[in-house]
Amino acid sequence: MAAKLRKGDKVVVLAGKDKGKEGEIIAVMPKAGKAKVSGINMVVRHTKQSQSSQGGRLPQEAAIDLSNIALVDPKEGGPTRVGFKIEGDKKVRYAKKSGEVING
Repeated sequence: MAAKLRKGDKVVVLAGKDKGKEGEIIAVMPKAGKAKVSGINMVVRHTKQSQSSQGGRLPQEAAIDLSNIALVDPKEGGPTRVGFKIEGDKKVRYAKKSGEVING
């Protein structure tokens, strides 16, 4: 099945402790049905010191379920569902709320 949400998409959180917040997708894990969103679902990781980092208590984004996030409509700004349609000879994603084609 084609991915409805991709890395770099601007999304809004629908449920959970960060409900209503917006962010950009950093990584998508399709097999797990989860994604990491910048600034959303922050957790503290206790990391050991290494040559590259000082270590300590570092805040990090945790994965959030794909069902709890929705794409931000490029035209209207609110949450929208994603559909697919054929334009010419290409399959493109579009926002179901406004009908706007999503770049990427």
